Amino acid sequence: MKHKDKASYPTPLIEEHIASGDWNPLWDQLRILDPEFMESYLKFRSVPHKNGPLPKKFKELILVAINAATTHMYGPGVRRHMQNALKAGATPEEILEVIQLTTVMGIHSCNLAVPILCEELKNAKKNS
Repeated sequence: MKHKDKASYPTPLIEEHIASGDWNPLWDQLRILDPEFMESYLKFRSVPHKNGPLPKKFKELILVAINAATTHMYGPGVRRHMQNALKAGATPEEILEVIQLTTVMGIHSCNLAVPILCEELKNAKKNS
């Protein structure tokens, strides 16, 4: 493992992700240890976000499903992508349907994601 000074490597994608709210705090340590790797990962990860025919709302709904899936079950990612989906025009009903479709992998998806959806809908109401 190589340690790199984060100031010595340009990180425009990292800064863009942080500013947009699409930053996973778990990436902070990797950003410090190897900003070049983190920047390269974000470049790869960003391709389907910036290209392709799917609207942002659908991409965020897919990411809700991935993060809520029983094999992943990452609550902070579910929350972040629900927020992004709502901002992109998704309805609570659309998000709920994504959660329900994800239960094909296991009902635990609902156990994780439905309480988060309720919290995010309350937060969205407060902020509007």
